[in-house]
Amino acid sequence: MFGLGSGFFLIIALAFVVLIIASAIRILLEYERGVVFRLGRFSGVKGPGLKFIIPIIDQLKKINMRTVVMDVPPQDIITRDNVSVKVNAVLYFRVVHPEKALIEVDNYLYATSQLAQTSLRSVLGQVELDDLLAQRDKINSNLQEILDRQTDPWGVKISNVEIKHVDLPTEMQRAMARQAEAERERRSKVIHAKGEFEASANLAKAAKQISSETGALQLRFLQTMTEIAAEKNSTILFPMPIDLLKPFLTEKKEAAALEALD
Repeated sequence: MFGLGSGFFLIIALAFVVLIIASAIRILLEYERGVVFRLGRFSGVKGPGLKFIIPIIDQLKKINMRTVVMDVPPQDIITRDNVSVKVNAVLYFRVVHPEKALIEVDNYLYATSQLAQTSLRSVLGQVELDDLLAQRDKINSNLQEILDRQTDPWGVKISNVEIKHVDLPTEMQRAMARQAEAERERRSKVIHAKGEFEASANLAKAAKQISSETGALQLRFLQTMTEIAAEKNSTILFPMPIDLLKPFLTEKKEAAALEALD
């Protein structure tokens, strides 16, 4: 009877020892760090691999050191020029000091998310709509700098902030479409006017050149007649240039003058 009781006690003791040893062993993955608290006080940070702690006395908290990708929910924002828009963003960050992420803030994921939302509303409320649409890189850099400065005491590093989508009201979309159409029409008119100006300048030069050469004017007239003659389905009346008749008139005047002398 005594032997059976002592054997049962031995089994319980062995099981207790196994549990103690098991609770002393911790395995940390490559991207994890273990923050050790000894009797409630910070003791140190353990790297990846097989680690041992003192059961009951030590407590180990695992922290993920990989980059976290977090969606910032759409925020209702009124820009500096009083335009109401909805803007969402994406946030990239990671823990660089695991002990601070546990000691300095209750929940660093939730705290970073809330800080990103408030900073997004604050920063975008100070810019105009045109800058929000055209200068996203500058705004992203500004947001990243502000968030990184505020999360630094938590041991969190903000690596990047990107504005994903700007949702404009329907009325504003129509107004911007009309503005874009008016701008395209203005550019079209400017380009057309420049073309007309260049064409008129070239025509003026050509007219000046042709008028200085009588033969050139006659050749141009004959070329035009040739082009018109190619169309056989119409009758065209055109004036005869006086320059073509001048040689005949001069010859006739000379003949009349000779007869008068005779």
